[in-house]
Amino acid sequence: MKTLGLGDKGVTTYFSSNCTDNDAKLVADFMQSKRIEFYNTRCFKTESKSGDIHSEYEIRLASTTSQENPNVLSEEEIFKKSKFKVTRGDYDIILSSVVENLELAKEHAANDMEVSMIQKYIEHFTSGCSEDHKNACRSWIKNKSPDVETFIGFLESYRDPAGQRGEFEAFVGIVDRQMSDKFAVLVDGAQKFISTLPWGKDFEKDKFLMPDFTSLDILMWSSSIIPSGKTVPNYSEMRQSEGFKNLSLGNVIFANIKQDTIPFLSESDQELMNKYQVASFEIQVGLHELLGHGSGKLLRKLDDGSFNFDSTLKNPVTGEPVTNYYVGGETYNTVFGPLSSPFEECKAEAVGLYLSLNKDIVKIFGFEGREAEDIVYVNWLSLFWGGFAKALEMYQPSSGKWLQAHSQARYVLLRVCLEAGQDFVKVVETEPGKNLRLTLDRGKLHTVGKSAIGDFLLKLQVFKSTADLKSAKEMFDRYSEVPEFGSHPWAKWRDVIMSQRRPRKIFVQPNTFIDDSGAVIFKNYEPNFEGFIESWTDRFPSPKVSDALIELYERDAKFFLLPNAEC
Repeated sequence: MKTLGLGDKGVTTYFSSNCTDNDAKLVADFMQSKRIEFYNTRCFKTESKSGDIHSEYEIRLASTTSQENPNVLSEEEIFKKSKFKVTRGDYDIILSSVVENLELAKEHAANDMEVSMIQKYIEHFTSGCSEDHKNACRSWIKNKSPDVETFIGFLESYRDPAGQRGEFEAFVGIVDRQMSDKFAVLVDGAQKFISTLPWGKDFEKDKFLMPDFTSLDILMWSSSIIPSGKTVPNYSEMRQSEGFKNLSLGNVIFANIKQDTIPFLSESDQELMNKYQVASFEIQVGLHELLGHGSGKLLRKLDDGSFNFDSTLKNPVTGEPVTNYYVGGETYNTVFGPLSSPFEECKAEAVGLYLSLNKDIVKIFGFEGREAEDIVYVNWLSLFWGGFAKALEMYQPSSGKWLQAHSQARYVLLRVCLEAGQDFVKVVETEPGKNLRLTLDRGKLHTVGKSAIGDFLLKLQVFKSTADLKSAKEMFDRYSEVPEFGSHPWAKWRDVIMSQRRPRKIFVQPNTFIDDSGAVIFKNYEPNFEGFIESWTDRFPSPKVSDALIELYERDAKFFLLPNAEC
């Protein structure tokens, strides 16, 4: 079986199949030197026939036009003994349809801000220019509290083995006003809550940019996965200086969690999980998105030679003066590469655990007293349970790779708290080769648990703030290991977990239609395979999409098909 990877380590369509990790690093260095965003690009390598040139790389921008753009590097350029050229027109057939429909969507925009946003989307998908997408994001951020929320672009880098290129993603959601009002109260208290995080003001943004935080019921989601929450835009500099929005996807949370029998837990813990898991997860998602992804500062040397931090600042992990920071066109994603997604998700999940211990936060969501304590307990229990019972499904023993960022993050946090000892968290084999049992001492959440997560959080943020990939990787790789032996032989226990694995959920999405009178018709489908297929064929009734996908495949197949390649 093949997994995501470069060269003979796996498969990907972000790079031609002859690209290796070294090629990805060289391409990243070049793009960073030219300050070209990675999100909507792919890379194709050909072997050079010139003795002086090692390889030739074509960096393709996704766009409807293939014409050269003077604002984008179009002339071939030599960089570190390799030839580079940036072209446009990747995915042109599909994006032409996207642009056509965005033109129609402008007619139904609720205000001028949405018209501007959609127009900039159109310009981005036409030109391939990232600045157009950033301008669309700027309009989107300013469009506060719409009834219908939507976003589109090349966003999450989970599926790029180099951790930099974005998967195409689009969604439409209807705002849940009642839950959104609770998130608005959380936003109002964000500055106060952030001040309680363990890294202090020197590693925090100079000013917290108050985001719009809404709960959505998703009508349509287009990407390989549907998350439970979202923080966008993904441009780290924009989040730091201009703002962002947080989204909690209420109907997705409910559909994901719905489960009667929960393996590897006592009956009493199963009862509590079934009673409070949805409520606790809504709080966790809120903290994860708003205060996890929304907190922390990247220390940077500016183009004029000055710093965005006090040059006498000391690193609280080492006690030494800060000597690492971001320079030039470096971003968090370009520096941390494949580690960027799991590392950031781990930080966000850890913030959720840490701040859920704050009674004032839980009270915002309507819970106090014993019920609030139960919800906090379920929040920690649920994450640790997911850190092995679900996470290890996303670990590939043959390659030693984690296949999903959130799963790796939760496994790491489980191991951090197991390492804390004092019987705070325990996972034992109750029936050899057949069953496991997770237990959590709720009386130690505010002591052992808070201390362990707080210490780890400090390191996560400081390593991220100071662009210290070396320290971050050493620490994160150690906790990400899946040992075969010892007190917790996770590699062996994975077989136990897989024996109780349930089929992955398939989300059946509704569709909307406009009838002859101009009224909008909402159509739902049965939650089964027949409903899933009917939903898909109703959404794409003509062969236009499938024909386009076949044409794109045939156009690029030579870059990806190798002799005797495994499928």
